Amino acid sequence: MGGGLVYQRCGWCGTANFRRLLCPVCASADLAPERSDGQGVVVRSGVEQRYRRAARSESVVRFPEGFEVRCRVVGAPPHLVRAGTRVRLASGADPKAGELVFEVFGVCDTDERDRW
Repeated sequence: MGGGLVYQRCGWCGTANFRRLLCPVCASADLAPERSDGQGVVVRSGVEQRYRRAARSESVVRFPEGFEVRCRVVGAPPHLVRAGTRVRLASGADPKAGELVFEVFGVCDTDERDRW
């Protein structure tokens, strides 16, 4: 298998999830591995959670396959990583090693307020 991100799909209800022992919907243990290309969209960024000390640098990324992953996003100034920012698995990141790191796919449509 090539690069990308391995997630699981439930054989009973079809729910996609990431690193679970049981399906979060039906509690089935019939989880089959599938591969995502590693491209997703930020749904909650670390900047939006700045008042929560533990989650300061974490973002939540949603994938088109239907699962979400808590991770760290790099490659752009933190104030530009918002909900809706497209990201991909960082080259050299090893999902099996623990922390997941995603990089910004391309920051587009910024306005003058985003400039320093």
